[in-house]
Amino acid sequence: MRKTFLSMMGVILIISVALLGCSQRPSGATETAADSKTAKPDAAGNTASSGGGEKIKLSVYSTITATASQDVMKGIANDFMKENPNTQVEFQFPGTEYENILKVKMAANDLPDVFDTHGWAIIRYGKYLADLKDQAWASQQTDTIKPVVTDKDGKVHALVMSEAKDGISYNVDLLQKYNIELPKTFEELMAAAEKIKTQSKGDVTPLFMSGIDNGMIGGFLDLYATALLISPKVNDMQALLEGKFDWNKWTPLAQKLLDMKTKGYINVDVLTAKRSDVPQRFAEGKIAFLTGAPSFADDVHKINPNVKIGLMPLTSMVPGDEPTFTGGERYTMGAWKDGKHLAESKKLIAFYAKADNMGKIANVNKLPPGLKGVKSQHEFSEYYDKYVNTRVFPYFDRVYLPNGMWDVMCKTGTALLAESVTPAQFSEKMKQEFERLRNK
Repeated sequence: MRKTFLSMMGVILIISVALLGCSQRPSGATETAADSKTAKPDAAGNTASSGGGEKIKLSVYSTITATASQDVMKGIANDFMKENPNTQVEFQFPGTEYENILKVKMAANDLPDVFDTHGWAIIRYGKYLADLKDQAWASQQTDTIKPVVTDKDGKVHALVMSEAKDGISYNVDLLQKYNIELPKTFEELMAAAEKIKTQSKGDVTPLFMSGIDNGMIGGFLDLYATALLISPKVNDMQALLEGKFDWNKWTPLAQKLLDMKTKGYINVDVLTAKRSDVPQRFAEGKIAFLTGAPSFADDVHKINPNVKIGLMPLTSMVPGDEPTFTGGERYTMGAWKDGKHLAESKKLIAFYAKADNMGKIANVNKLPPGLKGVKSQHEFSEYYDKYVNTRVFPYFDRVYLPNGMWDVMCKTGTALLAESVTPAQFSEKMKQEFERLRNK
């Protein structure tokens, strides 16, 4: 009996070893097409058969938040993968967490293969980015965007797919209704605001801002800081760069913002209003002007397709000066210089730089492309064509303020409208934080 039992156990052991040998492959072996047809996601999140062999995976991080724009980016990536079946493009759109995530990745020197530099190609991300000056598209950069992403040594830091040109968005119908010419100076803008407030009997908000999404308040200050301190012939550009700026000169800008609230030119619920309130109010003809780009246009037209939205340069603030745009990088693609797949990253960026793809991106974002020779046609094309020769200055905070000052400007601007700080105290706060952060 014992002999029979041992014999049976021996047979079972032999069969088990044989089965184990069939189920295992040597450590590190690559799964081939014959082994598996594992489904892998494409850039849009769809799954498809890999067709064999391990794919090169390119991680791409973008600041784009609009779903329509994200879909266009993914669609172009899918076209790229069809031409390059051994490369998998994986998008991440972190939204408001983008900047914090990238700061952590920089600290760990572990960045995405391709990422959006969102206005900081040279200053913040320069040492992490590969030089793209040898790419065919680099010679096609627009005259206004080339100096923004090209340093003094000629290094090209990123492909600018969409070039920002922020001025003032406005309701064309309302300006016609109240017989208002496009203002060119700040005084003319204030006169228009007074006329709209008075003749609408308070039913129309001349300029909308949000204290909840205080970037709208910071954005106003950032744009008009350029009009006050940088664009005039006699300016404070060098003093700011050298850290010798007299911050008492900030007080008039803060005072003008406070005066706008006091005179009823800003929505009365500025401290509780949200950016998301814009489409509904604009569609109802309740907002005349907004500083910044008309990125809200599609949402307005979903509510009221008959509203016509216009775009004009930012008014001048100093006598003798001219209107300007503030701009630079909006959506870009740069390649991590230490990435394992740098050649493939450059190839992907070059694919997005194709004229047809740049046109798709320009149309969905309603912004001018960063390359010459790109055909695009959207509702704001006429305005970009009209103001093609208007000067474009980089964002004030990106050039003249140390990292961290944007938040200070937004929060203190909101406190000013809440009347918890005075214009003079605002200037003192800016001085203290400028000196602290600059020497950090």
